[in-house]
Amino acid sequence: MKILLTNDDGVNARGISVLREIALQLSDDVWTCAPDTEQSAASRGVSLHNPVRLRKLDDRIYSVTGTPTDSIIVALKALMPDALPDLILSGVNRGQNLAEDVTFSGTVAGALQGMQMGVPSIALSLARGFQGAQSLPWETALAHGPATIKTLLDRGWAENVVPNVNFPDTSPAAVKGLQYTRQGHRDFQMSGIDRRDHPRGGNYFWLTYGAKKSNPAAGTDLRAIYDGYISVTPLHTDLTHESSLTNLTG
Repeated sequence: MKILLTNDDGVNARGISVLREIALQLSDDVWTCAPDTEQSAASRGVSLHNPVRLRKLDDRIYSVTGTPTDSIIVALKALMPDALPDLILSGVNRGQNLAEDVTFSGTVAGALQGMQMGVPSIALSLARGFQGAQSLPWETALAHGPATIKTLLDRGWAENVVPNVNFPDTSPAAVKGLQYTRQGHRDFQMSGIDRRDHPRGGNYFWLTYGAKKSNPAAGTDLRAIYDGYISVTPLHTDLTHESSLTNLTG
């Protein structure tokens, strides 16, 4: 099985080295093509107005001067046009991609692009800030990643779907199991700004994004992570709200 890796934290991020360790337990044919710098929250951005450069860093390891979506496009069109990978893994992201996060997540975007180009793809993220851990428990993703991916491959999923995997920020032994979930919705506003004075006059802003707990319903990705489970949510790109469409056309 040929596996292609990408992420949005950058080619040198800890998470993609963890993902490579996971992938090598599944195959000895593992490739990496990821952004050369961090592209968190890049969503499905495509570099249409700037050239994109591909650089070889090591055997089967490449970086791209662009987004996760750029990385997948360049990998599939330039690196392996005649022998596409059997699977694309995007991550492991440094922090959760749950609820509203998935719409601007570069990690999810990389997997969605792979799916759109005909390759089965999975997004993987490691939660942080919920269980009180002082550092990210990468060992949890390492311990549970291979089995989670194998389970998904055995069960299969629709061609237009991306499984969005989130690991809880607990120790490997504390993980309670795996839950198949729906996308949740937080009951508070996450986005904010930090306004500062510019030394030459005027103001500038740092955009902020909160991470406190909400009160999600059972069966959601948020609830699964809060409760210490691995969450797997089947995502797709159809954003149509069906009941509203029915009301508008009825």
